[in-house]
Amino acid sequence: MMDDKDLEAEIHPLKNEDKKSQESLGNLPKNEDNLKSKPVPSRLSRCRTVAFFLSLFICLFVVFVLSFILPCPDRPSSQGTWRLNYSDAVTYDFLALGDVNRDKIQDVLFLYKSTNSSNNLTRSCADEGFSTPCAFVAAVSGANGSVLWEKPVAQDIALVKCTMPQTPDGKVSSACIFVGRFGSFVAVSFFTGETLWSHSNSFSGNVSILSPLLQVPDIDGDGTPDLLILAQEGQEVSGAIYSGSTGYQIGHRGSLGMDGDGAALLHVTRTGAQYILLPCASALCGFSMKSLYERSTGRDDHFKEDPYWENMLNRSAHRRLLHSPGAVRYMMNVPGKAGQDLLLVTSEACMLLDGQDLGPRWTLSVTQVLRKPILGHYKPDTLAVVIENGTNIDRQILLLDLSTGSMLWSQPLPSLPGDPPSTSLMTADHRSAFFFWGLHDLVIAETHPQDMQHRLYMFHPTLPGILLELANVSANIVAFDVVLFEPSRHAAYVLLTGPASSDVPGLVSVTKHKVRDLVPDSRVIRLGEGSSDSDKAVRDRFSRLRYRSEEV
Repeated sequence: MMDDKDLEAEIHPLKNEDKKSQESLGNLPKNEDNLKSKPVPSRLSRCRTVAFFLSLFICLFVVFVLSFILPCPDRPSSQGTWRLNYSDAVTYDFLALGDVNRDKIQDVLFLYKSTNSSNNLTRSCADEGFSTPCAFVAAVSGANGSVLWEKPVAQDIALVKCTMPQTPDGKVSSACIFVGRFGSFVAVSFFTGETLWSHSNSFSGNVSILSPLLQVPDIDGDGTPDLLILAQEGQEVSGAIYSGSTGYQIGHRGSLGMDGDGAALLHVTRTGAQYILLPCASALCGFSMKSLYERSTGRDDHFKEDPYWENMLNRSAHRRLLHSPGAVRYMMNVPGKAGQDLLLVTSEACMLLDGQDLGPRWTLSVTQVLRKPILGHYKPDTLAVVIENGTNIDRQILLLDLSTGSMLWSQPLPSLPGDPPSTSLMTADHRSAFFFWGLHDLVIAETHPQDMQHRLYMFHPTLPGILLELANVSANIVAFDVVLFEPSRHAAYVLLTGPASSDVPGLVSVTKHKVRDLVPDSRVIRLGEGSSDSDKAVRDRFSRLRYRSEEV
């Protein structure tokens, strides 16, 4: 039987614990009791709290005051539209884009030929040793169209290439290289227009310089890719290699031992060997960079050859790699499964060739491809190729899957003489917006000659039954491109117009138009059974498109 204390503890356990706690406290030594009675820790805690909040208040006050005294720098504003005119001039089919003034907005470089520049402070033709008129290069701000710099670079332009190679110290070395028709060879800084070097090339006046200016790996060990210029004299094609950093010739001119009648291409095989490809009649001819380097310098310390390709070349006459159906008109390197593949366009077919054995992956019968194909994305992250087949009223736009050659989309779109090439720009959904020039209602326009204008159409794969007519241009178009001027911001097209003949000077204009600003006033063209959305809803969908840079 429990006594009174145990019974009390069971009924009131907490009360019992309190009593025990008080008893234990009462048994503490006097020195500990004295310490607990002192309020020192409580005061210290309050002081720390006050100091913390006082410091926080001072920091916030300083930040608040400095935000008015030292405001953040304004982001450079980019105008949606600007136009720059040059009177009494002619121009060239050349546009280059890059951030010249480092304001994070793409700027525009172009060429024009005139007696005087638009800026009186710019050096004249005579100052650079040229007679008038001569060719000028101009860098124009992509933000507002103001001239950043101008410079005479040649009497007349044959080839031009702007590059931004990486130097060993990690800094960017940028230059535009100009090859004149009369022997000049000049490099200027992309950022300032200052002359980096100037020489005469080794080709005589009776030699025809072939396009394009090819860039080859660094040979002289200065960290800058070098340059290869091909030229034809009679039936013989020869090449000369130049240092990209100094412009001096490396070795001497070397013969390729073959003829050629079109633009050259530098192709890399699966083994890493580099070959110069040239159209030659109804065949594709090739020559290794290793052989050209040995003939030019007498040395064998750069480049290598591909045994498979050398075997093909040794078995054929005149260094022919491949006999093609019809004359070779265009060729371009395209991404393949294990390296570069080769897209070949002839007068009778378009074909994708394996980049190593040149076997056909697919072939499409076409009658007359109007111009060099372009690449884009019809399906997300899947490359497609745009073929413009036929001319004038017979032209058709064909979008093919690059890997299989299967048809993704096709549309008749008559063209006018002088229509510029199509182009594409990747959108945020990993597809591409495509831009075509033509005249959708050509039959109507034929009865009204004054309406025969170049018309720009926009197409996006998410609306396959819609074309959006963005602009009408009556001037002669020399060059055209669609550019992402600011990352993840706005896309705009750049148009270079000028006289149709280089012998008759006139008005040269460079124009920028923001694509999104053109959409509200655009004309919606429905291609048969298409979207049931209203015109406003279609325009809204195009306005909401966001663009992105191509992945390298």
